[in-house]
Amino acid sequence: MTPKPFLSIEGVDMTFKRGSATTNVLKGIDLTVAKGEYISIIGHSGCGKSTLLNIVAGLTIATSGVVLLEDKVVDQPGPDRGVVFQNHSLLPWLTVYENVALAVDKVFSRTKSAAERREWVMRNLELVHMGHAKDKRPSEISGGMKQRVGIARALAMEPKILLLDEPFGALDALTRAHLQDQVMQIQNDLGTTVMMITHDVDEAVLLSDRIVMLTNGPSARIGEILDVPLARPRDRIKLATDATYLKCRQAVLKFLYERNRFVEAA
Repeated sequence: MTPKPFLSIEGVDMTFKRGSATTNVLKGIDLTVAKGEYISIIGHSGCGKSTLLNIVAGLTIATSGVVLLEDKVVDQPGPDRGVVFQNHSLLPWLTVYENVALAVDKVFSRTKSAAERREWVMRNLELVHMGHAKDKRPSEISGGMKQRVGIARALAMEPKILLLDEPFGALDALTRAHLQDQVMQIQNDLGTTVMMITHDVDEAVLLSDRIVMLTNGPSARIGEILDVPLARPRDRIKLATDATYLKCRQAVLKFLYERNRFVEAA
């Protein structure tokens, strides 16, 4: 008997209406994700990548179709889905520690003592190497450090799945590379299930077990799903000349820039 998928997206359509205008963003999205898998969603701007992530997060309700997480319908936000956006979304008047503690207190107020919650906040800050900055406010730390705190806050809720919406998109190349390596290490250590939105081909190949490629909108569909058969842990330097890595990279580029070339609206 085939085991049920950890995450299942079944027949999802998404249509937005504004006045008399109707736009179909997603059409017939079907996808299953295994527990512990790292999935990237890639496609051109405006194809509905973030909309799909928001539906899985429960922030947007699909026009039709269903999302199931461990066989339970997703129809609202919940701590079983930790979300990290490109904008860090930290509360500026709270310290790094307080931003993470806010989420921890919300989720674990009945199951962990105050001392256990304090220890749990620090454990997650240390996981992203931000324990030293626990008393700083967001305005006092760099963009990369803010994203680390956002990741710590999401992980501290012990989500079943981590949803990343272009989490490194606003960072410089070096900071981006460091955070990518850190996320790879965390996912390897914790076995976290991850769904990430990205427009960066190299990032998708480096981090993912599978890459889901969306066609251009409107009515974007899954055009192709690429397996990335690279052993873990992964070393970005060694992969730069790895034949399998280069083959996967070429396949994604071919899909995006030959089969689904983005055309600017007139």
